[in-house]
Amino acid sequence: MTITTSQTIDEITVSLNGVISIRQNITIFDNGNVIGNSFYRTTLIPNQDISDQPANVVAICNATWTPDVIASYQALLQKIPVSDANTTTGA
Repeated sequence: MTITTSQTIDEITVSLNGVISIRQNITIFDNGNVIGNSFYRTTLIPNQDISDQPANVVAICNATWTPDVIASYQALLQKIPVSDANTTTGA
């Protein structure tokens, strides 16, 4: 019995605001036969550090995250109200 795993990025999606979603497929094999798999998802936001990402993801980020996209995303963040986590409502 030889258990091995394979991890591949099988989906990269770019949203209109520049956020990049990545899905990684993790497959588990026993003697070459698939015995299970799961998915891991993560997102990258414009201008995020991508130094630990695979080359294909870096290429997509660099092509997508133009100065205009980064500025638009930062402007979008400025519109989101900041709530006080210590404030409670109700009786």
